[in-house]
Amino acid sequence: MAETWFGLLGFTLTLFAILDGWNIGAGAVHWFAGRTGAERREIIAAIGPHWSWNEVWLLGFGGTFLLAFPRVMAASFAGFYLALWFVLWSFILRGISIEVGGHIHDRLWQSWWDFVFAVSSIVLAVLFGAALGNVIRGVPLDDSGRFSMSLFTDFGVRGRVGILDWYTVSVAVFTTVLLSAHGATYLRLKTLRAVHQRSERLARWLWVTAFVLFAVISLETWVVRPALYAAMIERPVAWLAVAVVLAGGWALFRGLRGAAEGRAFAGSCAVIAGLLGGAAASVFPVMLHSTLAPGQSITVYNGAAPAHGLAMALIWWPVALVLAFTYFAVIMREHRGKVRPITETQGYS
Repeated sequence: MAETWFGLLGFTLTLFAILDGWNIGAGAVHWFAGRTGAERREIIAAIGPHWSWNEVWLLGFGGTFLLAFPRVMAASFAGFYLALWFVLWSFILRGISIEVGGHIHDRLWQSWWDFVFAVSSIVLAVLFGAALGNVIRGVPLDDSGRFSMSLFTDFGVRGRVGILDWYTVSVAVFTTVLLSAHGATYLRLKTLRAVHQRSERLARWLWVTAFVLFAVISLETWVVRPALYAAMIERPVAWLAVAVVLAGGWALFRGLRGAAEGRAFAGSCAVIAGLLGGAAASVFPVMLHSTLAPGQSITVYNGAAPAHGLAMALIWWPVALVLAFTYFAVIMREHRGKVRPITETQGYS
């Protein structure tokens, strides 16, 4: 039963990374794909209809996390308190910038909120990447099952580590480039004219950079936790994830070379899904690896809720999933197609 909920947890996180990932990535390249106020409002219009809905998957991830693995969540929220504070404020500022940026037709007002939108999106990408790096590297769990972390210590990856070190910073940079490439690929699909052309160039360069950084991160991961690769070899699910990454990379290559914008975007989604799936399959069953003593790590089994409660929750979880996908289908149908260029006299909505 715990294995099932681990899979559901990974599923909700992957959907959030893909769906809100293109919004965060579009925000990260906001100032590069759009040169004028009208072009930046065109980018906002491309993600505007469903930006808040995509974040619902983060709430679904949090609810699933709390329900299925309360001990892991309690330790994580206490240990990553500082990082979570930054995440919360980045989400708040990003939402405010989207909602109020077009309320006043003033160049200074709109430029300021465009800047806030871009910075908060980049900060979110960096923070999520650092969080992924911490999960892979491990945290300083003691024998009480708790940990506390400063922003950084000696930048080492052993012992009493901090949130940032050479490995987690590397993963944060890679994740920022990856989500930026994903966002640029989405904007290529949804926009026209100048924004479309810049997004296309950005997508090509960012994806090349992302795959180069992925090779570097893979080597660094072998240094930090070589056991993950041994686990990957033994698990067919990890092989499937690798196949998804390769298929997504091929679709990206073909789509970015030609005019197959939908194929490129599907490949972008597949690459992110494959990378997260491979990471989840490799770390299983460990959810919080201890850098102090591996025996003190929290696993899927000793961190899960009682089996009876997990079984009861499986009754309502599929119902919520069907409702979520139904609403998603309605939203996507109503806002399909490309966004038309916006004039300087138009607002965000």
